[in-house]
Amino acid sequence: MTRTSPEPTPGWFAVLPDCRSAQPAATALRDLAPERIDHPSGRPWILGHWPRHALALGGAGRNRIALLGQHSRTEQELSHAAARLHGPAALDGLARSTAGSAHLIASVDGVVRVQGCVTSMRRVCHARVGEVTVAADRADVLARLTGASPDESLLALRLLEPLILPPLTRTPVWRAVTEVSGGSYLLLDAAGRPRQVRWWTPPEPVVPMAQGAPALRDALAAAVAVRTDGHATVSCDLGGLDSTAVCSLAARSTPRVIACTVALRDARGDDVLWAGRTSAALDAVEHHVIPPEDVPLFYAGVHRLDDPLEEPTLGGERERGLVTVRRAAALGSRTHLTGMGGDELLYGSLAHLHTLARTRPAFAARLVRGFAAKYRWPRAAVLRQLADGRPYGAWLASVADHLTEPPPPLNEPLLAWGFSPRLPPWTTPDAVTAVRGLLRRAAREAPPLAERRGQHRELAAMQAVSRVAAEVEELGARIGVRVGSPYYDDRVVEAGLAVRPEDRITPWRYKPLIVEAMRGVVPEASRARQTKATADCDEAPGLRRHRAELLALWEDSRLARLGLIDAGAVREVCARPLDPRLGMDVLYQTIACETWLRAVERQATGVPNRQEETWM
Repeated sequence: MTRTSPEPTPGWFAVLPDCRSAQPAATALRDLAPERIDHPSGRPWILGHWPRHALALGGAGRNRIALLGQHSRTEQELSHAAARLHGPAALDGLARSTAGSAHLIASVDGVVRVQGCVTSMRRVCHARVGEVTVAADRADVLARLTGASPDESLLALRLLEPLILPPLTRTPVWRAVTEVSGGSYLLLDAAGRPRQVRWWTPPEPVVPMAQGAPALRDALAAAVAVRTDGHATVSCDLGGLDSTAVCSLAARSTPRVIACTVALRDARGDDVLWAGRTSAALDAVEHHVIPPEDVPLFYAGVHRLDDPLEEPTLGGERERGLVTVRRAAALGSRTHLTGMGGDELLYGSLAHLHTLARTRPAFAARLVRGFAAKYRWPRAAVLRQLADGRPYGAWLASVADHLTEPPPPLNEPLLAWGFSPRLPPWTTPDAVTAVRGLLRRAAREAPPLAERRGQHRELAAMQAVSRVAAEVEELGARIGVRVGSPYYDDRVVEAGLAVRPEDRITPWRYKPLIVEAMRGVVPEASRARQTKATADCDEAPGLRRHRAELLALWEDSRLARLGLIDAGAVREVCARPLDPRLGMDVLYQTIACETWLRAVERQATGVPNRQEETWM
């Protein structure tokens, strides 16, 4: 491996096929990439910029294997695996047995395999560069390599709320850049031609709680250990039940755990109360409460978001998303663990009731009655969704017909293939037409992520929200902190999805799977918690305090220049209290796209960013 002087940019890598035709791409990357790993043939294989601790590299003969990310594999283990390889497909066993979250990249007798995670937390994208296909973990790297510009119709798609519509959820906004589906890997043959290969499918949800809870505990413990082993100090979020589990596991083997809890402005928020009970029972935990006045309100810093992330995300929430990471860094932590991903995996999708109604109708009827009472579902809507047997593609096509209608009521049952998203009222007619076209084209061939509707929704949510977790990880790295989100690890996801839905989804208990899994790990004073605090009360004050910055954002709007929004209409919305019928997330999506376009423009014109970036 060769190394030149690093540049202050986010970590990235690009992967080249083992052929002479890839040399022009290697030449174009040479000045951007401080690090390079070669194929056994001597041709450039992996180029980029990554932390030294993230890489494990092994090889034997004409085979090489690299892991990049958060893992515990050693060079010796990878070399041993490389010596036994008889083709890229033989790496499935290594992929299925590796804890943590990492990219697996292999050069096997002249053929390249590149894969990320099943939740797409570690993404793989590819694009045509000259005569060959080049893979990368960042779409913007490929865009820079090919000279691609953002696709206006895909930017319009990002205005949808919520954008949880596989396969469109993970479609890069850059022209001619494609993302590999979660659970698939990319093969580059000796001529640089690409092919996606499916290597992972969700487990059948047949494991009873008695076996499933210990399996989840072991998988989550291994995921935490990957990030904490050998560290004298780590930090954790300590808020809800999911982060409490992670923090308690870290405290079992780490001498010093800095636990950070955000005190909410809402008097009903009880995170501090429960976190205090947890920390009092765990000797290794040093508890720090971040007072409400130190927590940025929503929309804080929107006028300063000029550092380009890979894609539009965290528009109105970026400063809030980093508050515990920044506090942990100030207290001396260089590794921080979050509970992100726990909601999607542990609460579970109520769409499992659609399948249970057909396999265990009497049992399902009892659950449906319980959830209907809990969430005040209208009886007619419940019966309509239960009777709807359309395949995923037909349901996705129908989404296009309702994009501009008022949002569904808050008590809409959750038994369909997904949420029914809406475009904001400031979207232009041309943008609406573009989004409808994308949806209808995708619906013709879109397979579900799983045969069971509930598992599909769970994986769809993980793939959507993991984008936020990945960007928090990137932003944390810029301030010198390795951020980890163990619930997005493949082994943890598998353990959770394998448990029978009738055991983990109930209206009468809150997240029963993690409650049972953490028996003997989370202090009993906290394990039985049945509440979840939210920060909704920070929305209206944030809009009031940062109204001037928001109004200024729509002056000479880049989205308006592209014909995607009516800037005057969104200014009118920002000039007064937000209509509760819209929902607060709908404005975040538009802010994310607007600030991202401005950041990309600043980068293209060579204007320096105001935020300093550092790598560990």
